[in-house]
Amino acid sequence: MSKNFTVNGVGFGNRHPLALIAGPCVIESRKNIMDIAARLVRMANHLDVPLVFKASYDKANRTSIHSYRGPGISKGLEILAEVREKYNIPILTDVHNVEEIHIASQVVDIIQLPAFLVRQTDFVIAAGESGCAVNVKKAQFAAPWDMTQVIKKIESTGNTKILLTERGTSFGYNTLVADMRSLIIMREMGYPVIFDATHSVQSPGGQGDSSGGDGRFAPSLAKAATAVGVDGLFIETHPNPEEALSDGPNMVPLRQMPALWKKIVAIDAVK
Repeated sequence: MSKNFTVNGVGFGNRHPLALIAGPCVIESRKNIMDIAARLVRMANHLDVPLVFKASYDKANRTSIHSYRGPGISKGLEILAEVREKYNIPILTDVHNVEEIHIASQVVDIIQLPAFLVRQTDFVIAAGESGCAVNVKKAQFAAPWDMTQVIKKIESTGNTKILLTERGTSFGYNTLVADMRSLIIMREMGYPVIFDATHSVQSPGGQGDSSGGDGRFAPSLAKAATAVGVDGLFIETHPNPEEALSDGPNMVPLRQMPALWKKIVAIDAVK
């Protein structure tokens, strides 16, 4: 049984329907974001999907110095605020330092802690103190039970709106594996668990100067995690993943999302 809470109309926990956190990896342009948001919102309205829109204003952990990072925090948050105002849906974005938390928390509903940073105590505590819900990406190098200590750091601030996200575990060089046992173990900690289907099929640094991945496996892993039992799915999507400026190889094409969600809901109904 996981704790239940609501973020701007979207519920998380065992008493709420399966939630979807979706959007592109990074903000490529205002038009790109508004178009993707419009299509996801139409799907959400048609299929009754509890939707959280996600996108990054800065991808600070790129493989190469030449990789596209995003428009930056000022312009990026301006665009995300427009999505939030136009569609009245919760917004999630990742942050990279304490100063960014203070700025982003004025705009977004869910602060995401990148997997590489979940051991940074001051950073984690600042996220808890922001008053936003906090999505913890379990580090690729961490065991699921290691998240207990991250939870305690956030709870020390009085914040109990915590999501725990499985995004794959390092399995040799440039490879990740999704251990479904992690979903069960983290759910026993009492907080809603999210499965990140697209980063779980990523190959970090796998293309030498960029990360690779195999997005064809993401839908199957999303369905498997739903069968195990999760409170939400995290799926990065793009109209043309092959043209995306970040993480294209592991994203699900936007046109495939409605059919995929119908299958996921059917699995969730009988799990």
